[in-house]
Amino acid sequence: MAAHHAPTMAVPTDAQLIQAQADLWRHSLCYFTPMALRCAVQLGIPTAIHRLGGTASLSDLVAALSLPPSKTPYLSRIMRLLVTSGVMASHEEGVYSLLPLSYLLVDGISIDGEASQVAIVLAATSRHYLEAALGLSDWFKKDVAPPLPAPFEDVHGATILEESMALLDPESDKVIHEAVAAHDNMGIGTILRECHDLFKGLESLTDCCGGDGTTARAIVQAFPHIKCHVLDLPKVIERAPRGDGSVNYVAGDLFHSIPAAQAVMLKLVLHFWSDEDCINILSHCKKAIPSREAGGKLIIIDIVVDPSSSGQILETQLLMDVAMLVCTRGRQRDENDWRSIFTKAGFSDYKIVKKLGARGVIEVYP
Repeated sequence: MAAHHAPTMAVPTDAQLIQAQADLWRHSLCYFTPMALRCAVQLGIPTAIHRLGGTASLSDLVAALSLPPSKTPYLSRIMRLLVTSGVMASHEEGVYSLLPLSYLLVDGISIDGEASQVAIVLAATSRHYLEAALGLSDWFKKDVAPPLPAPFEDVHGATILEESMALLDPESDKVIHEAVAAHDNMGIGTILRECHDLFKGLESLTDCCGGDGTTARAIVQAFPHIKCHVLDLPKVIERAPRGDGSVNYVAGDLFHSIPAAQAVMLKLVLHFWSDEDCINILSHCKKAIPSREAGGKLIIIDIVVDPSSSGQILETQLLMDVAMLVCTRGRQRDENDWRSIFTKAGFSDYKIVKKLGARGVIEVYP
């Protein structure tokens, strides 16, 4: 058999080498962008700009944040990076305003039922997440029997969202739970507007891992005739607000039993779990709903990795996939991956209703 030889790369030109060196610096140092974002969040810069009327000069910010005036030139360098990376806007030198991204980081602003997304920044840039990522090469070298622990578990001896994390660092555990809640609930208003027919005709719905019921309450407000159940772990349900009783809270575990309903919703849940776990979860979902003829279906809102997406959307999807690799036993899935676990869990058909940014809305039928 003839040997296969890899093509030999041509020696880069001077122009290519210069560009490659600049690209190498950028890839090696780009972690300073999320660090600058974390700094801005911790200082309260987006909130300060909002309270100053939406536009603020450097001196305005220094005064509003009670920073030493001597730090003014250093703050300008952080702001310059945030402007260049698309976090802030600046139409006049030394004067800054918010963009939609930074508006998400203003304290006290409610968007689609969910407050600011600050916790996502703080969790993703936390010491625990970064140390887990630093352990990736050691994790790859270890030959251990399945189920493989995530690098996060390997480094910290704890699992995010579980009691072991609360024991390791209660404050970080609190931030991670807040980040997951902000991540899950953001955008439900857009989904209700853009995918209105998704809920039309439904009489009942169970929101699995529905947390404090923010999503369920938004659905009931838009469709008052739908009887909504929220299923989550007992420790989550204990803290959930009972409100006006429009939502029924159920303490339980989606790996064991799911309250019967015409539809079951899994919003940003399955990417935390391995394919085997997802098939198990989906099998329990199938038991909880009636036949397709009786209107039974799953509503899955999750990332659908799409190589044909725009560059930034695809990069976001792949970054989220590596985040799952580092911190959980789950992953982000493309359409073929989704189809495979639906089929293995006994479902007959599905359709992708709509793609909204990095997420997809999928109807799955028994």
